[in-house]
Amino acid sequence: MLSRAILLGPQRHVKIVAPAVQALVGRDDRPLAVVTAGWEERENEDHELREHVARPVQNLEVWARVERIFERDRELLAAMRQRHDTLRRVQELYRLRLQGAMDATKELFRRQAANDPWLAAERHDALVMLQGLDSQHVERVRQVHAEFEQRVRPGERAAVQRERRELKAMLDGAGCLLVAGGHIAVLLHRLRLFDLFGLYGDRPLIAWSAGAMALCERIVLFHDSPPQGSAHAEVMEAGFGLLPDLVVLPHANKRLRSDDERDVQVFARRFAPALCVLFDGGSRVDWKGSRWSAHPGTRRFTEDGLVAEVGA
Repeated sequence: MLSRAILLGPQRHVKIVAPAVQALVGRDDRPLAVVTAGWEERENEDHELREHVARPVQNLEVWARVERIFERDRELLAAMRQRHDTLRRVQELYRLRLQGAMDATKELFRRQAANDPWLAAERHDALVMLQGLDSQHVERVRQVHAEFEQRVRPGERAAVQRERRELKAMLDGAGCLLVAGGHIAVLLHRLRLFDLFGLYGDRPLIAWSAGAMALCERIVLFHDSPPQGSAHAEVMEAGFGLLPDLVVLPHANKRLRSDDERDVQVFARRFAPALCVLFDGGSRVDWKGSRWSAHPGTRRFTEDGLVAEVGA
């Protein structure tokens, strides 16, 4: 668990990393270590971030490091591809079960029957079933990762150890770690390969979008009007669990219909007691070791089906 962290909304149009850095590290003039692995091939296109923070920035080049490892260790590459295929299959099967459970739950919440104890009981049980399904899926994914770690032992491989040593030296000299967004699966699995947060320790950290998602206990994928696939929110897998009781929802104003009271109710109650926070441009929440606080305008889903400021 981290003692101090700041999570932000997307930075493309409303850049607020600089004041977050100032709040966390003040006059510490050591370089800011940044992870942009979620940007994949565009990892080094960080000039806008450098100009914005106006401090020394050291890109850890996590994506490029893994590409170098793959060139040296083809066996590890094959094993990671196999794990990717397994995870995709597990997600597909979970999604099949989720579809029916979500359809039934949403229908129960759309039915109108004031003070009907039978309907209330069915709604409760439907949510319990959903939560159980999500937990089972997280455990299955954990088993996939555990089998991979035991069989492949990536941390003991020479190519991985060489890159980890370099990363450790860079992190030791950093005043703060920044984790940007991008492709959540790429970001999550490449950070896990290096145990990057273990290398960094309990020190100041700022993350946004998918970077913020990765720090939490669960990663929830969501889109009410996707170009293809299911519109039901689904759990991808456990995150790093460095921050408690939070579901991060980047670009929520584009991806979620927050005016549907029943859907909001189901979403908030399904993931309770975690706060479901809508991370749009300008959103910010601060973690100070025991509680969350949020800047004005940062919103959350409530279990009553409303959208309210996090502090409300």
